[in-house]
Amino acid sequence: MADVHQIKFYPVGNGDTTQIITAKGKRILFDFCHRANAEDEENPAIDLKAALKAELDAAERDYFDVVAFTHADLDHIRGSTEFFWLEQSKTYHADERIKIRELWVPAAMVVEEVEMDQKSEEFAILRQEARHRILEGTGIRVFSKPQKLLDWLVPRLEARGEKPDARDYLFVDAGEMVPGFDIDLDQIEFFCHSPFIKHCDEGDVVRNSAALVFNVRLRADGYDYDYLEVGDAEWCDIEDIVNTTRYHNNDDRLKWDLFNIPHHCSYKALSAEKGQYETIPKDLVKELLLEGKEGAYIVSCSKPIPDTKEAYDEVQPPHIQARKAYERYLKQVQGRKFLVTMEEPNANQPKPIVFEITAGGISWIKSVVSGAPAIISSTPPRAG
Repeated sequence: MADVHQIKFYPVGNGDTTQIITAKGKRILFDFCHRANAEDEENPAIDLKAALKAELDAAERDYFDVVAFTHADLDHIRGSTEFFWLEQSKTYHADERIKIRELWVPAAMVVEEVEMDQKSEEFAILRQEARHRILEGTGIRVFSKPQKLLDWLVPRLEARGEKPDARDYLFVDAGEMVPGFDIDLDQIEFFCHSPFIKHCDEGDVVRNSAALVFNVRLRADGYDYDYLEVGDAEWCDIEDIVNTTRYHNNDDRLKWDLFNIPHHCSYKALSAEKGQYETIPKDLVKELLLEGKEGAYIVSCSKPIPDTKEAYDEVQPPHIQARKAYERYLKQVQGRKFLVTMEEPNANQPKPIVFEITAGGISWIKSVVSGAPAIISSTPPRAG
């Protein structure tokens, strides 16, 4: 039977939720943004809790193999502490909650300081969940091992009668493969681009800079395809990634067939300057854009991005100037389409953007308001 992977982008407004469903049946969820007002039928954003629960029910499971929070901003974690089963307390053990077999977090989520009046906020609850799993030594991967994290962890391990390095197997650094996934056995692997240790050990922690960034490689019947899953990195963070990746001769991990662009199409992921009509990307960001392969797609997890006079003056993302830049470079690499989660198939009734990855390439399964979905296009295969 032919291998078929799926990648789904959910229309949650300016926010991120993406699911990978492998040909072997594993489910990896990146971020979670459920807006309570999306439960109103007149709101175009998806009722994420209902949608994910229905998908899991159909698959006869009550868990994700992995849930990865790229960083702790609300538009990447909203509603998560009401949806997921959290190991830290029976408070979060209701039967209808969805279980997380392995939680992935950047080190910044573990070391972030919490004030007393923030204890009930979602980022604080997730921080506590991550810390609980680290101490228990199971069900978690932490990306980067800065000194700030060790300063918290080592005394607690010693109090338990354990060695300072007793949890080292839980940590993954930039430039490493994520344990637990094998491209030959699982047909998927994860290469960690970021965060770096400096994101936590050099001054204040900036969530966007310390966010998770991965090259996800999927294999279908011997052919490999690359998906860039990028948290809300800014242009300087992307330049660091490109520089470091090239320095270590991992250039192939910069290539992409599918690119989930950072920060809801903000110009700040391209340059310090928005530009009047189009953002001009910094040199190394441009290099990354030109690593797109023929037939590639770009996805912006954002509100619609109209090309109107008013749009050019928008302060908050998405930015039309950034969209024009992405579309320019997508055309240069002979890519197929720039897609916006809240625009497909239309802005009034957006549906999840779904891609299928097979030996024949990556195909966008275009949703329609009524009737059967249509396969729009696929890339030519390349050697695995």
